[in-house]
Amino acid sequence: MNYAHTVTVSLPYEEAVSRVREELANQGFGVLSEIDVHATFEKKLGVESAHNLGDYLILGACNPALAEQALIAEPDMGLLLPCNVVIRRSPSASTTTVQAINPQTMVQLSNSPGIQNVADQADERLLAALAALHGENSSA
Repeated sequence: MNYAHTVTVSLPYEEAVSRVREELANQGFGVLSEIDVHATFEKKLGVESAHNLGDYLILGACNPALAEQALIAEPDMGLLLPCNVVIRRSPSASTTTVQAINPQTMVQLSNSPGIQNVADQADERLLAALAALHGENSSA
């Protein structure tokens, strides 16, 4: 099983970040955390390291209703929440890559029957968000 869903969009990085946030919100996800890996590399490893990485942002997306279902079904599922979404662009790229965790990964790690339903719903919503991005000036 592939642990990520990926689309490549022809949007500038900043616009892709904005659109990802918008499409996640359209699917009922909020952003609980944000990690600017580029800025962290620059601060901790230096400008050259950050430049080599390019733009790289990790959003911790959460749909509260789905998170509640998952945590009630299996409290340890908190280790896999929120759903990470990555927006990245290398310095030499003309496109931006957007990736979302495949929620079916949770099913592979759990014996709880309630987790399958949550994973299916989260997967459907994340795929819809990516499809909305993919439909706008992008490629697979």
